[in-house]
Amino acid sequence: MDVRLVQVDAFARALFEGNPAAVCLPPEPVDASWMQNVAREMNLSETAFLVPRSSGVYGLRWFTPAVEVDLCGHATLASAHVLWEEGLAARTADLRFETRSGELRATSREAWIELDFPAEPPEPADPPGGLIGALGVEPRYVGRNRFDYLVEVGSEAELRAAAPDMAALRRIGGRGVIVTSRVAGGGFDFVSRFFAPAAGIDEDPVTGSAHCCLGPYWRSRLGRNPLTGYQASARGGVVRVRVAGERVRLGGQAVTVFRTTLTTP
Repeated sequence: MDVRLVQVDAFARALFEGNPAAVCLPPEPVDASWMQNVAREMNLSETAFLVPRSSGVYGLRWFTPAVEVDLCGHATLASAHVLWEEGLAARTADLRFETRSGELRATSREAWIELDFPAEPPEPADPPGGLIGALGVEPRYVGRNRFDYLVEVGSEAELRAAAPDMAALRRIGGRGVIVTSRVAGGGFDFVSRFFAPAAGIDEDPVTGSAHCCLGPYWRSRLGRNPLTGYQASARGGVVRVRVAGERVRLGGQAVTVFRTTLTTP
């Protein structure tokens, strides 16, 4: 069978910004090993696989080139964008995604897409041996949620200058490490970077799921809600965050890069 695939720059206002994601649309469920092979072939931080289940409801799974992951923001944003842009779903109703992290939703907000995700606030934690040395930073706070470590540093300049030892980070438990700080200016509330070499991603360009942690964390620090974050990778991207009880609303934009067809056995 031929399978439609669309590549999207997510959390991006223009081409070549934000985080690239591939969205694969098989007409029926496919084997996990095939999905992993496609993700390895695409060699992006995540490839999403969407299978329709009922009207407005889709099964959604995410794979890095190395592993399947439990939660991914930018590839979910890309999936919603593809369903609407390709005319596969009406913009007037929420999209519902059945995932390993429960039901997620996407709503069209004019030029923006809003995702309904679980809040994943951090709890204070002692840094595991080697973490701070691998990051090469002076931490103000270290916490952890069920996915990642969170490390706050003293300035945006320190965050941007960080050059982690990826081989050492790969030995740290958990999915990845979020590094964050207040901003020096520019209209954002906080900045961040995300490193996940153990999942096959040295530095992720823009990480929606990390903002499930960053939103609750900076709301408590700054006393503001909603917030706007900037992920300061080489590509960069803006994420709007609104904490709503045990959920967060993540807002972003997306741009289609190309459309193609996979030929399968």
